[in-house]
Amino acid sequence: MLRHFPKAGVAYIHRKRDYFIAGFTFFCVAVCLLSDANASIEKQNALGVCGWVFLIGLLLGENKEIRVQVAIAVAFATIGEHFASPFMGGYTYRYHNVPAYVPPGHGMVYLTAVALARSGLFQTYAREIAGFVVLVCGAWSFWGISGFSEQGDAVGALLFVVFLIYLFKGRSPMVYLAAFFITTWLELIGTAVGTWKWAAIDPVLKLPQGNPPSGVAAWYCLVDAVALGGAPRLLAIGKIMRERLKAVKSVKTVFQVAGDE
Repeated sequence: MLRHFPKAGVAYIHRKRDYFIAGFTFFCVAVCLLSDANASIEKQNALGVCGWVFLIGLLLGENKEIRVQVAIAVAFATIGEHFASPFMGGYTYRYHNVPAYVPPGHGMVYLTAVALARSGLFQTYAREIAGFVVLVCGAWSFWGISGFSEQGDAVGALLFVVFLIYLFKGRSPMVYLAAFFITTWLELIGTAVGTWKWAAIDPVLKLPQGNPPSGVAAWYCLVDAVALGGAPRLLAIGKIMRERLKAVKSVKTVFQVAGDE
């Protein structure tokens, strides 16, 4: 069952950059969400500007593939935010909008998942971390459907099953494990301070859901999966377009030279 995860005892390089990205994002998430608890629209917009500056700064040290993955994650997650929140009402922000800091925030969250997934800590203790995540998330999901929780969380339990499928059948289980930690962190803080609130009844499934749902990391796994799968295709398309552009320029150069002669 755990064959997809690296074995313990193997030496991996501990890059300070990976831990800096993770620590910085965890810190920024807490500061941003706590600041937005009683913020005006203007302050939300200012937080958004800061988010883009931070994200661009972090991406300067990444390769082209990671940058493309982050761009895809931001685009896909932003579209999903507008569909799930203002349109469907699955959860609602204080101003019934999608705050300006959310798109760059998704980029930082995705980059954090990638950084943690490749870090020496996660690579060395992958199986132990996987076991911890499954137990914690499983207990959380069980609590939601046990009758002891305040509003029930059937949606969270379903999402937990989806998360397990991603974790043991997906192409990047280490990224999904890392996503659980950062997304749980931001969801617990965001809902606790009232930055957003999940609907008691999911508008699509018509089932009770927690605030936040226990398996909410599954939604972020979808974002990660789209980014990981889309980046190679987008890079390949870009390469083809560049080659065709070079070919067109070469043909133009030949005709120019011929015309000059």
